Amino acid sequence: MIVTISFNGKTLFANLHEPLDISLPIREGEHNPNCYWAEPVKFETIKAGNFIGSVKDGGSVNYQKLTITPHGNGTHTECYGHIADDGATVNQNLNHFHFLAELVSAEPKENSSGDLIITRAMLAASPGIEAMVIRTLPNKGSKKTKQYSGTNPPYVEAGAVRYLVERGVQHILIDLPSLDKEDDEGKLLAHKAFWKFPQETRKHATVTELIYVPDDIPDGLYLLNLQIIGLEMDASPSKPVLYKLKEVL
Repeated sequence: MIVTISFNGKTLFANLHEPLDISLPIREGEHNPNCYWAEPVKFETIKAGNFIGSVKDGGSVNYQKLTITPHGNGTHTECYGHIADDGATVNQNLNHFHFLAELVSAEPKENSSGDLIITRAMLAASPGIEAMVIRTLPNKGSKKTKQYSGTNPPYVEAGAVRYLVERGVQHILIDLPSLDKEDDEGKLLAHKAFWKFPQETRKHATVTELIYVPDDIPDGLYLLNLQIIGLEMDASPSKPVLYKLKEVL
């Protein structure tokens, strides 16, 4: 199935039969990225009387309980409710699911404090894009299962986020645990800059963290399909999918 899009005076097309999944699947145990001291994902077989929810163990069906921490166990999308006290949920505030996106690769550099950061100079957003996908370099496969807690991972400086907001970016997707420093004494400067919280809160804007963009997906323009589950929390496990955009000649 081919869709066409008008963008900056050009006609672009995407093949919806060629999806590029940049989410990480949620697996049982520790085979997921983990951050902020979240407990590992748990899959538990339901048992009640003579019923057992495991075909392997003699049951008629598989029937399990899932225990997960959306912010800490894998790819997730969050809304401004992550830093607000009004009960806002991502299910309420993410009402559109297709966006013009730009993929940019950036190598974090050490600042004067010894932290690795993504700066304004590393990001260049094309006019009119709605989402920015940031792939950090080096792009090691260990990101898929990295245990980030207590490691002071790279983060994005607030000035870089403000630049993206000025360019009209509504959605940021990144392969790090957070836009902000792991321990920043609760300042959350990048999150607050992105949502313009609390003075002019951009309630429709979202942040997606712990994605993984393989090396064979080149930087450039894409159609993004940002999928979440209908979960009334500030964050939801999510499945962002890219579709390469090509110009109609």
